[in-house]
Amino acid sequence: MMKMMANNILASSILVILLFCESAVGARTKLLSANNGQDATSALAPSANDGICATMVETHGYACEEHTVTTQDGYILSMQRIPVRKSGEASGNRIPVLLQHGLLMDGITWLLLPPDQSLAFLLADNGYEVWLGNTRGTKYSLGHTSLSPDDPAYWEWSWDELVAYDLPATFQYVHDQTGQKIHYVGHSLILSPLARTAAENFIAEGLYKADIREFNPKGKALVEVLKAVCSKPGVDCTQLLTAFTGKNCCLNSSIVDVFLDHEPQSTSTKNMVHISQMIRDGTVAMFDYDNKNENMQHYGQPNPPVYSMTSIPNDLPLFLSYGGADALSDVKDVKLLLASLKDHDGDKLVVQYRDDYAHADFVMGQTAKQDVYDPLMAFLKLQ
Repeated sequence: MMKMMANNILASSILVILLFCESAVGARTKLLSANNGQDATSALAPSANDGICATMVETHGYACEEHTVTTQDGYILSMQRIPVRKSGEASGNRIPVLLQHGLLMDGITWLLLPPDQSLAFLLADNGYEVWLGNTRGTKYSLGHTSLSPDDPAYWEWSWDELVAYDLPATFQYVHDQTGQKIHYVGHSLILSPLARTAAENFIAEGLYKADIREFNPKGKALVEVLKAVCSKPGVDCTQLLTAFTGKNCCLNSSIVDVFLDHEPQSTSTKNMVHISQMIRDGTVAMFDYDNKNENMQHYGQPNPPVYSMTSIPNDLPLFLSYGGADALSDVKDVKLLLASLKDHDGDKLVVQYRDDYAHADFVMGQTAKQDVYDPLMAFLKLQ
């Protein structure tokens, strides 16, 4: 299903790994689920004055719709649809584009820049029907059919479940709503000096063993302190991101304040454990329960299955953009991905390399429109 429905991909990282993993997901014999007997919770849908549509889209004069989709394991995810360009004029056949954020972010990722620079608005104004995804655990995707975010069981997932449930549910929903194949744009996932230090010191594992199941990087006090520091004359807060992303070339310092108003978002501690495992092991594999019997119970084998990049169809159109200064999805990681694409049809693969770009430049950089988005949209028009 994911192969058929995902038509194009922008990866300013190696998020591509999430899309083509039926072989690994199929090896799973059991996915953890929990039901504590509670009545079904509401979707925690945003109010008319809250939510991404009201706060980040309609304020710029664009029409926007709030949607929810329920995954097979009960998580209720928020989605936003920007159906037409700012003028309200609907072009003929508007091809849907699903924009997917990365780790510790949500759909607002694509709305941080001004409207004339933001990919979501640029796509809408160029005749596309834009959909924003929000993974489980983020502010507007906290609903579940039987669990509350206060329940530890709510947070028992890693990006394996995002592969197995969240992405298929959002793909299917957009496909059902539009009746068309989907262009998919993804950003972000793994590795930085700070993340490597955390992984090498088993920080996430320590939190998990301490029964801290929600990994929330946005403590209110911390955010207020950072914003206060950033407001001081002579302080360049774009450097705050360097420890996480590498040295970004093209951020306006004012965008950090916008970023802190909305991001970062929570994820599960188990997800952070999973990412730490991959950093330490240098592999792209499913979650390791660190116990051969438990792995056997979940996967039918003593070691976690490895995700295979070779399952990406050779004729699938791919636009891959990456940066030389990106510490989260570094050049070494991307070259591993490219090696697995060596037999890809030459006219279906475009690889763009920006030597000066780091991770945040792809979604927050003031030059991203001309450097990345314009070439991406030109690629989409050819498909």
